Amino acid sequence: MTRVAEALDTLQNLASSEPVKSIADAFDQAGFELALVGGPVRDAFLGRSVNDLDFTTSATPDQIEKLVAPLAEATWDVGRAFGTIAAKFGDHTIEITTYRADSYDGQSRKPTVEFGDNLDDDLIRRDFTVNAMAVRVPGVVLVDPHGGLTDLTEGILRTPSSPEVSFADDPLRMMRACRFVAQLGMSLEAETAGALQSMVGKIHDISAERVREELVRTLSLDDPRAGIEVFVDSGLAAEVVPELALLREERDEHNRHKDVYQHSLTVLEQAIDLEKERFPETSPDVTLRVAALLHDIGKPVTKKFESGGQVTFHHHDVVGAKMAKKRLTALRFDNDTIDKVSRLIELHLRFFGYADQGWSDSAVRRYVRDAGDVLERLHILTRADVTTRNRQKADRLSFAYDDLEQRIEELSKQEELDAMRPDLDGEQIMEILGIGPSKTVGQAYRFLLDQRIEHGPLGEDAAKATLLEWWAKQS
Repeated sequence: MTRVAEALDTLQNLASSEPVKSIADAFDQAGFELALVGGPVRDAFLGRSVNDLDFTTSATPDQIEKLVAPLAEATWDVGRAFGTIAAKFGDHTIEITTYRADSYDGQSRKPTVEFGDNLDDDLIRRDFTVNAMAVRVPGVVLVDPHGGLTDLTEGILRTPSSPEVSFADDPLRMMRACRFVAQLGMSLEAETAGALQSMVGKIHDISAERVREELVRTLSLDDPRAGIEVFVDSGLAAEVVPELALLREERDEHNRHKDVYQHSLTVLEQAIDLEKERFPETSPDVTLRVAALLHDIGKPVTKKFESGGQVTFHHHDVVGAKMAKKRLTALRFDNDTIDKVSRLIELHLRFFGYADQGWSDSAVRRYVRDAGDVLERLHILTRADVTTRNRQKADRLSFAYDDLEQRIEELSKQEELDAMRPDLDGEQIMEILGIGPSKTVGQAYRFLLDQRIEHGPLGEDAAKATLLEWWAKQS
């Protein structure tokens, strides 16, 4: 059986199963068209599992809700103004949308919604031909007016209408093009690629939140590298994450340092592999992946030529952390992600001093304290940052980090390192020193924490004596 035949068989089985059959029969009996559309149809032809079900119909949102409500456990508006009603059927959530003919006016960041009256007009307004296929139900009739199945077979990504019109209608499709290249293993058709390069500035018509979400979807893929390369090579990254685009321009024709851009992509790949190895069956760690991609963005602005032609990037970790914080804020990432990404970037070089000479226990404690709740991510990022082809050097760094992780584990068992606190709390400090709440209490607390890190647990009596000695010096 060919892949097409297998896909049609899968779609036939889907159409005859619940709740699709009940929905399709209800719309048919009411005289409305209904078709499975977009991703589910595409994935069936790719031989992938079909999970999310999206339908399009000639019925209006009110009519959709009236037909589906008696069949579903619950219905709700995903966006009635956009024509979409969602319904829950057991483990399935299904979205049904009225035929659309919306477009952007070039001024607003939101589309002007116009409902259509036929399936063909709905399909031509979709982003790419591979997503512009539909299957009418209950009859199971494939509708593919733009050759999406052929493009899917040949691995070509192109738009149903001219790419200039399509990208002007919704500039976010340029970001989606990058994602689908990686997600589907496809190549951009030449005209589509040309339009993308010439229209990248239109991405500023889209809200930062929507751009961020599309970037996150790309980074959440199992292998996003091809998508990131299109993102950068097209010039789109220069508009969205210019710090990333600058890494590509940092290529060294004289081989005085490694290609920072290619290195960053390799670090991203290795971080994803380690993430899957250490935390299988978990959702993609977007925080880790953003940090891996951006960990060296401070290099272009800290680059210096030393005597003898040697190139240095002193303090690119600290500078890069600040740059990442500024960029992620502009892209409307949440504060927690921004804080963790910037901390990972700031700390990503800390380990390499350990590889050279080893650390005291206090240095290991400080490493853990500074990493805080990103320690496990820092382990992954630091290991992923080793991209040298020198096998001996790579093995040396790997063994050194094995040793560091083992020491952290041993110290943690001995001292509950991950919940590190001074031996005295704020109330005890105020009681011993005979003072009330003030900045001095915080200073004393930080002093005792440093003593805890430097010397390990002191015990209350020794901590009290150390505190009083410190207090006498302050007086």
